[in-house]
Amino acid sequence: MNRTDRLYALVEDLRAISPRCRSARDLARRFEVSARTIERDIGALQQAGVPIYAEPGRRGGYALEKSMSLPPLNFTPAEAVAVAIALSRAEEQPFADQARSALRKLVAAMPGAEGERARTLATRVQIVIDEKRESASAVPIVKVIEAAVLGHSVLRIRYADRAGATTSREVEPGTFVYGRSGSWYLVGWCRLRDAVRVFRLDRIVSAALTDERAPYRPVEHFDADVPEMIVTRPALD
Repeated sequence: MNRTDRLYALVEDLRAISPRCRSARDLARRFEVSARTIERDIGALQQAGVPIYAEPGRRGGYALEKSMSLPPLNFTPAEAVAVAIALSRAEEQPFADQARSALRKLVAAMPGAEGERARTLATRVQIVIDEKRESASAVPIVKVIEAAVLGHSVLRIRYADRAGATTSREVEPGTFVYGRSGSWYLVGWCRLRDAVRVFRLDRIVSAALTDERAPYRPVEHFDADVPEMIVTRPALD
């Protein structure tokens, strides 16, 4: 995450929990930087006029003015926990970090009593975790691919086929697709094959952004004609 994105995310994180506060140490852990970096970022935001103030004491930290907080959301505790369950295995899916951030904002913006009921209800749900899947190294690769899709950048990847043989390719990213097997795929224009190809995310050995912007191709160009795919769009309304 670059500094501009982090500054924006800091404000959104504090907005979600306002009027409660968050310590520099907690923020540093959340954004994977040092506490000193967080303090510098907060100082820059304050100088820019963002109404962030410091709460003293052992339980103190940084807080955003209540007028900048999110209005209460009319989610039930069961609805909030249902969203948390849906996101519980999101580590290797696209936009997993953003999904967790959205969930934190949702719960923080619920009326206090309802938010506490949601947290209590969540303790009554247990999820069995596959240790091998949790330790997978695919997460950083997925983040690179996310950035390529968002920024329309050409990707340089190494891809392993079913037999384990790897090839180096430049790919113009198109769409993410979810399969019945529980795997996520990237559909893109493969310059090596000079055609649309489907890449399973957990078979992408490495991925790097290039400085080249991918030429525009309509979304329909990337429709995946693969039998095992569930081709649908996420509903936002």
